[in-house]
Amino acid sequence: MKRSDFTYHLPPELIAQHPLAERSASRLLCLDGASGELAHRQFPDLLAQLRPDDLLVFNNTRVIPARLWGQKETGGRLEILIERLTGIDTALAHIRSSKSPKPGSRILLSTEPGGEPGPFSLEVTERVGALFALKAPEGEPLSEILQVIGHMPLPPYIERPDDAEDQGRYQTVFAEREGAVAAPTAGLHFSDELLAAIEARGVRRAFVTLHVAAGTFQPVREENIEDHPMHAEYLEVSAETCEAVAETRRRGGRVVAVGTTAVRSLETASQASGEPQPYCGDTDIFIYPGYRFRAVDAMVTNFHLSESTLLMLVSAFVGRECILAAYREAIAERYRFFSYGDAMFITAGPESGRLS
Repeated sequence: MKRSDFTYHLPPELIAQHPLAERSASRLLCLDGASGELAHRQFPDLLAQLRPDDLLVFNNTRVIPARLWGQKETGGRLEILIERLTGIDTALAHIRSSKSPKPGSRILLSTEPGGEPGPFSLEVTERVGALFALKAPEGEPLSEILQVIGHMPLPPYIERPDDAEDQGRYQTVFAEREGAVAAPTAGLHFSDELLAAIEARGVRRAFVTLHVAAGTFQPVREENIEDHPMHAEYLEVSAETCEAVAETRRRGGRVVAVGTTAVRSLETASQASGEPQPYCGDTDIFIYPGYRFRAVDAMVTNFHLSESTLLMLVSAFVGRECILAAYREAIAERYRFFSYGDAMFITAGPESGRLS
């Protein structure tokens, strides 16, 4: 398929720049993948879409304050976006500067763009493709440095600096495992109160950990989408979660993935046997139309960028024309798009393989 097959026009004013006052105040567009039928709801109405035997699978990754500013020892200003933590005091990062820093050089960190250097610094140890390997001084955990001077890594389509509100709102209420540089945004809609109501309905929950990397925003540049080099992200799927999926199948319930990261996690863990098996390591799974889903029966997801790998994933689940028609309806009804925007609840279409 072609990249241009997944193009749609979005009025810029529909890109949500701030979260709503309440997490669950978002709208919810429900899409029946089998029929293509749409229904306009509010996010708490998700409760009515779920059945007592269903299993909700969440990504419990925690976003780190991964954006930093600083300067070279020679004075040149630069911006750092951590891609992933690789150790207690090491990381791989994107660096934006007029000239790339050289291995062995030191970066003096500041709290704000253009600010004076403070007490923290990082050493550039090597170049790794488009990324730079960074190391904190011995005895200084990098995660602690980030907590002091790092900024929340808001997506590029949010055209404002991060603020105090983002510290909590660009994080799910169940975030636990530190390591993501972008939020699993479908989970942002769940409040503690809604989770309690879902549990009271008899819906079970399980967790995976996929540390979302900055590559999630990487555009598809190849016209033939099969030629797109998919980025890798660290993933853990536990034996406990695999057993929860198996038990759900035995009860006749549905596996409902909260977010495309949970979808990619469960599908990665199911590659070998057709059912989720414990998994620990990187995943670069790329799901696009023609893919047959092994684990996921329904999903909660936000709206995704035109021509993105995530739009291709949801197209694989219900069909390209079906999802693009839903997006046209959402635009006509003035839904809010992307990370701080509204959500969809999607059940599998015939293209997914789950209805066969």
